[in-house]
Amino acid sequence: MYTASCLCGGIQLKINAEIPKVFICHCQQCQKAQGSAFVAIAPVLSKDLEILAGQDLFTEYWATENKKRVFCKNCASPLFSARLDFPEVIRLRVGIINEPLKAELASHAFTQNKAAWFEILDDHAKFEGAVR
Repeated sequence: MYTASCLCGGIQLKINAEIPKVFICHCQQCQKAQGSAFVAIAPVLSKDLEILAGQDLFTEYWATENKKRVFCKNCASPLFSARLDFPEVIRLRVGIINEPLKAELASHAFTQNKAAWFEILDDHAKFEGAVR
């Protein structure tokens, strides 16, 4: 369905599923992890993520006791996050997808923490905290 890669190209992934929705998170943790105003993610079933190359380049940072952020140890590209209490789903960083993504924006989460210099101008659902 889709391929994805990190900035240096050492990690090559295949996503064997459609990605119908993209979610935007404005929490401060995502801002710091991405170095930007927000992160764009898509939930993908773990079974649908195939590692084609570069598994030895995977490294992780445990942002909380329950959630790890996985990135390339060579170029530091964020790849996905995963939670211990929800291991069947990863939150793929959609910026690493190689093909044009035909997904729709679904919502914005943690809008109470959005960057002061960024204005949300679309009409998609907005949540002050986590999307429920």
